[in-house]
Amino acid sequence: MNLENLVAVSGMSGIFRIAANRNNGLIIEDLISGKKKFASARKHQFSPLESIAIFTDDGESVELKKVFQNMMEQLNDNPPVSANARPEELHDYFMDVLPTYDKDKVRTGDIKKVIKWFEFLHENDLFNLESPSEENKEEEE
Repeated sequence: MNLENLVAVSGMSGIFRIAANRNNGLIIEDLISGKKKFASARKHQFSPLESIAIFTDDGESVELKKVFQNMMEQLNDNPPVSANARPEELHDYFMDVLPTYDKDKVRTGDIKKVIKWFEFLHENDLFNLESPSEENKEEEE
């Protein structure tokens, strides 16, 4: 699972791939259509998915990649609830995926985003994109 070069952009729904860096923003590529557009750093904030982590009870955090892996492993037995489900259902599902998540710091909106991102990446078969270093590690094992 490779989240490198994937970014969430404030004010725009979905996940994008970083196509190029500019000093005043990013050129981002829509993962479905492949269309590229400029997103200004003045207007938008960029959150690389590989740098996002979920707070846990022990004061540490778990990488989003690990949360996605847990969701993928439980996909058949415990499919994700709808992102529009009641807050209690969202928190119950997230408790199954990441039992140690910090209930005080992780908000319902955060859980909704994680579920939406997971569903988007899974439906579009984007979890199979691996970086060359990950492929080499698997070959060595």
